[in-house]
Amino acid sequence: MQERTYMIDKMMRASFPDFVNVLAAKEPVPGGGGAAALAGALGIALCSMVGNYTTGKKTYASVEPDIRRMLDQAQAVRKRLLSLIHEDAEAFMPLSRAYAIPKENPTRAETIEQATKRACDAPLEMMRQVCKAIDLLDEMGQKGSRMLLSDVGCGLYLCRAALEAASLNVFVNTKTLADREFAQTAEAEADQMLSTYVPRAEKSAAIVYGRIREVD
Repeated sequence: MQERTYMIDKMMRASFPDFVNVLAAKEPVPGGGGAAALAGALGIALCSMVGNYTTGKKTYASVEPDIRRMLDQAQAVRKRLLSLIHEDAEAFMPLSRAYAIPKENPTRAETIEQATKRACDAPLEMMRQVCKAIDLLDEMGQKGSRMLLSDVGCGLYLCRAALEAASLNVFVNTKTLADREFAQTAEAEADQMLSTYVPRAEKSAAIVYGRIREVD
């Protein structure tokens, strides 16, 4: 237990290359959930970059208050997504231990059930935060510096991938739950976010693409 806790703490202090190397290694965490959260954090970071290059420019003085608001919101989303890398890893550990309980132990099934429910929390929250990121990127694409339009597009593509990746980490857990009411509630929320925000990200990215390529 102490060794795994140390590993998670070390992961969160690691540089980006270190994180990627640990992700590639034969280690239980980080996994797909951590990668999804990181992709979302990178996407919203690009939104912030565009906003930071836009503020103070006379050309965009009329939208300066909106840009500053978006910068504050984007920072909050980015910090939350980064924290979810840690939360996702922490939630995996009890689930891993639960599956290691001998099958003849009468508490095994309930322990796995409760750990699986907790493992749904982080990816669902990732999805919620990524939806906020997509809204911010869409608005930044309309109001931010046109010189950095491609960065908005990159952010949108990253966030769409993050949203769909996080959803897999919801569904892989809900699939095994005995509590179908809990599972269906979680799945319904995830499906709603997917059905709303995947098309929104695609539409916004297509607009960016069209403006860059000058495609009607």
